[in-house]
Amino acid sequence: MKIKDKVFSGMILSLLLMQSAWAAGTHYEMRVDGLACPFCAFGIEKKLKAIDGTSDIKVDLDKGLVSVNMADGKSLSEEQMKKLYNDSGFTFRSMKKSPN
Repeated sequence: MKIKDKVFSGMILSLLLMQSAWAAGTHYEMRVDGLACPFCAFGIEKKLKAIDGTSDIKVDLDKGLVSVNMADGKSLSEEQMKKLYNDSGFTFRSMKKSPN
């Protein structure tokens, strides 16, 4: 392997490692009752997107699960989520969090 190829490979590896460090944050999975249709999912997604640091919002209507990733240094509280879902007409049941 030529030195130029080794340097390029090293740069690519460094970029991949830095990307995974930037992706650090927290993953939240919330159990919610009352999510019945795509319109429900859209409304919840819209409210969650309005919170600074959210990304990768997914709503599973069949399981009543909402998952969202938060940027490093940002978090969601159970009280905040209880209010968000209650104000939207849904029932917040629980929330699990794990590293992203």
